[in-house]
Parts: sequence; structure tokens; C-alpha cells
Amino acid sequence: MIPAKFEYRRAGSVDEAIGWLREDPDDAKLLAGGHSLLPLMKLRLATPGVLVDVGRIDGLSYVRDAGDHVAIGALTRHRDLETSEVARAHAPLLARVAAQIGDPQVRHRGTIGGSLAHGDPASDLPAAALAYGATFVAQGPNGTRQIPADEFFLGFLETALQPDEMLTEIRVPKSGGASAFQKFNRRAQDWAIVGVAAVLDGTPRVALVNMGPTPVRARAVEEALASGASAVDAAAHAADGLEPPSDVHASSEYRRHLATVLVRRALEEASAARG
Repeated sequence: MIPAKFEYRRAGSVDEAIGWLREDPDDAKLLAGGHSLLPLMKLRLATPGVLVDVGRIDGLSYVRDAGDHVAIGALTRHRDLETSEVARAHAPLLARVAAQIGDPQVRHRGTIGGSLAHGDPASDLPAAALAYGATFVAQGPNGTRQIPADEFFLGFLETALQPDEMLTEIRVPKSGGASAFQKFNRRAQDWAIVGVAAVLDGTPRVALVNMGPTPVRARAVEEALASGASAVDAAAHAADGLEPPSDVHASSEYRRHLATVLVRRALEEASAARG
């Protein structure tokens, strides 16, 4: 299909982009890599009247060692995250997840900020951010604010970003190699039917892909692990309290079963990496 008519504007700075959002917060949308928004526009599930292109703003593409955390610019491409030595050393799960997104064309064009701001429960990076306990930095007319990952995803394709705010940075606590990512999809480039991101450094954190209307944490699994349960016993609680969707790809019951299998595999992999 063909998108509805819209006005295109290319922002030269974050302040300029926010200014345009503030002018028309109900009808303006930000465009970065375009792999999340443009498909919705083609199907007319999203019909913004103003498209603000932020993809060429300088200074928002980086992966830096920031002391106790890794700082990632919102316009960092998936490929740059995948190959970053800083990410591989201190946030290895993110680098591994970025390497499995779509195909090379998608990874060279798509941005981490666009993926997170879209808030798709079937996307891999939001689950990885949840598993790390990341913090998102948003900038708006009144300055910047920090939003914990646990408070960022509010509903289906809905986040805590205000209509006149822009995600500018992701801060990920430094972590070692005790992490794992498992997903099951029909074809290599498809969305995951179910995915699991697990980080076992310190307090265990396990997040799930496509197991609810938002990216979600498997809190029952985390509680079981904290109580000393084995990977097998903890994984049995993978779907506790969750309502996975049923669609043309899988039933809710199948997703529940798949989550149990993939959580066990992820926990065993992360445990082996921890040694």
C-alpha cells in the first residue's frame, strides 16, 4: 500500500526536532532508520501528518565506556552495536542480540533508539534492555529525564516517551559474560515467535519477547532463581502471570511451552558462561 500524505522535515539538531514535535505533538513523528515506522505507514496503521527525519543528526551515534555503564547513542546502528568492542566487553548480550536482527541491510540502517522507542513486544532489543536493567535518556522542551527500562514500555507500541520528547541515549549497566539470548522463529529474518534474554550477573533478570502486549520480565523465573532453583525448575515458571498472544504464527499455549524451553536453554547457557 501507499502511505497517506505527509510533510517531510529533516532535523539538523535534537533541539530542532523537539521544536517541531512541540509544534504539533499529536501529528508529528520521528523517523530514524525507518524500519519500524515506515511499514506501519505503508499499511496506514500510522498516518503522521509530519515526518521529522532525525537520522542525520550529529553526535547521537556512539557506544562509549562511561564508567559504571555503557552509553549508547540513540542513532547507533545495529551493526555498529554488534561490532563495538565496548559493547562486546561490557554489554555482550546487546551485541549478540544486535547481530541477530533482520538481515545485513536492516542492521546497517536500523537504529537502537528507533527499535526501543517503537516498543514492539516482538522486537529483540527491548527485551535485552529490560534484562540489563537499562536506563533511557529522553530529551524534551523542559530538558532531559531518565526512564528506567522497567517503566518505559506501557502498552502495545506505547512507551513512556511524551509526544514532544526524543530518546537520545541508552545507559546499560556494565555486565560480564553471564548472559544469553535465545529465540525461535520460522525463518532467520522473521520476528521471534518467542525470545528470551537472560542476565545472571548479580540479581538474575530474565526478559521475554512476544509473550504479552509489551516486552516483559519473567519475574516468576527471577524469583525462583533467587531462591536457588535450578534452571529447569525456574524455567517451569516462564509463563506464570503472562498472557501471550495467539496469532497466525502460534497459539498462546504454544508460546507458553516455547517460553519454558527457551528460558531453560538461556539459563543453562548463561550459567555455563558464568562458570
